[in-house]
Amino acid sequence: MRLTVTLLCLVFISISPCLAQWERTTEQIPDLQSLPDMTSELQAQIDNNGGRLLLIEKNYRITSTLEFDLKKLGAAAVKSIGGATIIMDGAGPAIRFTGTHEGTASPKSFKPVTWNERMPIVTGIEILGAHPEADGVELRQTVAPIVNRVSVRWCRHAIYLSNRNRNVVISDCHLYENSGVGIFLDDVNLHQINVSNSHISYNRAGGIVVRDGNVRNLQVTGCDIEGNMPADETPTRTANILIDVSGSADDKTKSIAEIAITGCTIQHSANYSGSEEKTQALGGANIRLAGKKIYPINSVTISGNVLSDTTTNVDISHSHDVTVSSNTFFAPKPNNLIVANSQRVVVTGNTFNPRQFTRPGTIRFVNCADCIFANSTIHKFATQEGAVILDRCSGFLLTGLLLTNCDSGIVLKGTSGTTVANCRVAGTAGTDLNIDKSNRGITLNGNSFSGKVDIASETHNEVKGKK
Repeated sequence: MRLTVTLLCLVFISISPCLAQWERTTEQIPDLQSLPDMTSELQAQIDNNGGRLLLIEKNYRITSTLEFDLKKLGAAAVKSIGGATIIMDGAGPAIRFTGTHEGTASPKSFKPVTWNERMPIVTGIEILGAHPEADGVELRQTVAPIVNRVSVRWCRHAIYLSNRNRNVVISDCHLYENSGVGIFLDDVNLHQINVSNSHISYNRAGGIVVRDGNVRNLQVTGCDIEGNMPADETPTRTANILIDVSGSADDKTKSIAEIAITGCTIQHSANYSGSEEKTQALGGANIRLAGKKIYPINSVTISGNVLSDTTTNVDISHSHDVTVSSNTFFAPKPNNLIVANSQRVVVTGNTFNPRQFTRPGTIRFVNCADCIFANSTIHKFATQEGAVILDRCSGFLLTGLLLTNCDSGIVLKGTSGTTVANCRVAGTAGTDLNIDKSNRGITLNGNSFSGKVDIASETHNEVKGKK
C-alpha cells in the first residue's frame, strides 16, 4: 500500500522540515501517485542494454529494486542527462549492484568473471524515498564501484554496503535527511573504501556507520558530516561517524582497523535544542570507536578535523594505536574526549575551547595504558571534577599542556608510572593539580602551577620531582 505525502512525514521520525520539503517537491510533482510505475521499463533497459541505464526524463517512479546482476551484465552504469530523480515507492534499495567477488583486493584472488564486473557506476542522479523501508544504493560483492554526484533523501539508508566489496569510491554526494544511516557498512567484508568531498547530514541512525564485519582501509576526508542522530532528546549511542564491533565481543573474525578521518567538519546535535536545559541526541558523539577486548579497533588516525556540539566529541573504547592530532574541539555537552580501556592512544596538537557555551568539556582517560596527551590548549572548562582526568591509568606522558581559566586542572586517580612534564596551568578557580594517595610512581618535571597543588604524602604516592 503506497503512502500519502502526509503519512510519509510522520514515518520519518516527525522531522519538522519534512512536510515543507515534500510540499516543495509536490510543486514539481503535483501528484506522486499519478506518476506511472517505471520499474519494468527501466529493468528492461538495464537487461537489454548490457547494464547501461541512461535516464533522460526528469522524474521516474519505481516500486521495486532496479537489479544489476553483474555476472550476467558485466560492467554497468547508471547515468542521467540533466539530473534525473528516481522516486523509490517501495521497500528495499532503488538500485542494487550484485557481483560475484569472493576474494581480496589482490589480483591473484580474482576470478575471470569478476574482471568483467569491474567499476559499476552510479552518477548524476537523485533518489527520493517514498516508502519507510526504501533505501538508496546497495553494493554487494562488487569490485571498484563508484557512487559519485548522487543525492539521496527521505530514504532509510542512503548507501548500503553488504556481504563483501573491494575498492569502493564514494565522492561528491549529498546524503541528507534519511531515517537510517548515510553510509552503512553492515557486517561487510570490505577493504579499501574512500569517502570524500560529500555532505552527510541529518541521517537519524548515523552518518557513516561501520558495524561488525571485517573492514580495513577506510578513508574519510574533506566531508561535512553533521546532525546524524535523533532530532530530539532520545538517548542514543549513534554518532556522526560510528565504528562499532562491540556487538561481536567473542567473534575474532569480525574486526576493524586502518582508518583515517581527516579534514572534515563534524558536528551537531546537542546544544541547539532550543533550551539550555535540554540536550538533543543525548549520548551521541561526533566520532565513536566502540571496540572489543578480544580484538580492539586499531590503527586509526583522526586528524585536522573541526569537532563540535555533541554529548561527547570523540569517544574511544577498546582501541589500540589511535592518533588524535591537530583537531579543533568546541561546544561539547558535556565532554570533549573520553578514552576507555585502550592502549597507545596519542592525543597531540589539539585545541579545546567551549567557545560561546559554558561546558565541563572534560578530557578523561579511564583504565588506559601507555598513552600520550601532549602539546594542546585547554580553555575555560567549567568543571570542579578536573579538566584532564586520568583514572586507573598507567604508563602515561602528559606533556606540554596549557590549561587556562578552567574551574579545575589535572586530576590523577589510581594511576601509576606516569610523567607530568612542562605543563602550565593558569587562572584555575580550584586546584591546578590533584594527585591523591591512590597513585604510584608519578614524576613531575618543569611544570608551572599558579594556583593550588594538592599532592598526598610522598611516602604514600611516590611522587618525584614535586615543586
